[in-house]
This record gives sequence, C-alpha cells and structure tokens, in this order.
Amino acid sequence: MPSNVLLFGWNRSIVGRERVSAQHFDGFVAYLEGLKKSGAIAAFDVVFLEPHGGDLNGFFLIRADAAKLDALTASPEWTEHMIRAGMHLEGPGFV
Repeated sequence: MPSNVLLFGWNRSIVGRERVSAQHFDGFVAYLEGLKKSGAIAAFDVVFLEPHGGDLNGFFLIRADAAKLDALTASPEWTEHMIRAGMHLEGPGFV
C-alpha cells in the first residue's frame, strides 16, 4: 500500500445546497471507484467526524504513489470536481 496520501476535506454543505452536495458526493465516490479500478489510485477512505466545534467535519483520504497523486490533481476531471465542490461545500480543500 502506498504511503502517499491526498486529503480532501470539507466543513459542511452550504445551506440550501444539501441536495446538490449529496448528488456530487455520490458522483465523486463513483469517480474515485473508477480511478481505483483503473489503477490510478490504490485506495480511498471516506471519514465523517463527530461534531466537535471545528471546521473539518469530513474528508476523503486517497492513497497512491506520489506521481499518481500529482497526475490526479493536475487532471481536468479533478479540477472540475473541486470547482463543483466549491459551489456547494463550506471550506473545501485538499493537501
């Protein structure tokens, strides 16, 4: 299992955009499943945090070799997902 990870996290859905957020979440999971099946990533996990007063309430942890993660974040599909996330999530970001 690769030791390199990409963390994509968020705070919560923007009020009034919860339905769009849920639909995009399903689509993003399907996108990651496709990447895993094709070998572009090794694995991913989805984590939801208990309310704790912070601004990180959930995240995807995506595992792959460094070069594959670089290619992922440089892809037009990734960029599209990040733009869409910014339209319905508070505090989306990745490291």
